[in-house]
Amino acid sequence: MHTPDTVIGWDIGGAHVKACVLQRGQVLDVMQWACPLWQGLQHLEQVFNEAAARWPHMRHAQHAVTMTGEMVDLFAHREEGVQRIAAMAAEALGRVAFFAAGPGSDEATWCAADEVASHWPRIASANWRATAQHAAMVLQAHASEGVLVDIGSTTTDLIAFRAGRVQSASRSDANRLASGELVYHGVVRTPLCAFARRIAWRGQQLNVMNEFFATSADVYRLTGELESAHDLHPTADNAPKDALATRKRLARMIGLDEREASPDEWMAFAHAWRAAQADEIAGQLARVAEAAALTANAVVVAAGCGEFLVADVLARLAAASPLRGARCVDYGRDVARIAPHAPADVAKWAKVCAPSVAVASLADRGWR
Repeated sequence: MHTPDTVIGWDIGGAHVKACVLQRGQVLDVMQWACPLWQGLQHLEQVFNEAAARWPHMRHAQHAVTMTGEMVDLFAHREEGVQRIAAMAAEALGRVAFFAAGPGSDEATWCAADEVASHWPRIASANWRATAQHAAMVLQAHASEGVLVDIGSTTTDLIAFRAGRVQSASRSDANRLASGELVYHGVVRTPLCAFARRIAWRGQQLNVMNEFFATSADVYRLTGELESAHDLHPTADNAPKDALATRKRLARMIGLDEREASPDEWMAFAHAWRAAQADEIAGQLARVAEAAALTANAVVVAAGCGEFLVADVLARLAAASPLRGARCVDYGRDVARIAPHAPADVAKWAKVCAPSVAVASLADRGWR
């Protein structure tokens, strides 16, 4: 790592930490760690230790940080969360700047560690803005408008952009929950009962058991779409992640035991849950597209470990939707600049860890 030209971008979430090493504007390495921050800051400290082992000269690089981890219930309020995470990051990383969007600013800026206390509302949960802003800037020469569809482990971000600028009027998670730009649906950690109130089973619609019996990871583990590298957290019952145990958890959602149906029936059941999630995301995407007045010229930027859902989401839009036949671009392949000598899987990881790539790239542009 040639540190004078190196920027490391960090996305510090409540369940995962993602990091990207950028050298001379090109992505060299991307990494994700499980980090159950609600259980204590020692988990974030462990991540920084593991990162230092992976990148021995880490403290000599420039660091750009965005975060969502301030939302976990470890902290009394978000202000405390931002300040404590920022303090730990500054201590562990050295030269660090924090990505600031949110209230009071139409353009994202950077805050030093000693400015965090006065700017914490703009730093809190701003990672979506970094990803959308980076995509908008990179694609503006080829696409006048578009929408970011970032389906992660826990949430989905749906952010419109036009002429190199983010179109969102939202300045907080609460704003985005109102507008549909933030959908608390992901492909790993979402309790399955959040997908639907009723679900199809053997030709009937059954009420869903509103218990933490299963998560979205069970659905996509069974369908074979969730890679084990993204399936980092314990299951709802702390049981194994094999197919049999996964089917058992799904069966509990409708008051059954796994032995009461065939593996093929449980697979069809998993696809019913998948359809429910894709329908919900499609409905929210339609709201965002309408509010931004997107046209048939819009592109869809696909990102996140749940990127495999994007094509199905678009297919579920109404026939009249301008996004129904939209051209899709891959954030890792078409937005991130991957170094020619980077490992073969770096583009895939850049797509999964898009906010970390975005803050590194935006910082690198701004600091040169």
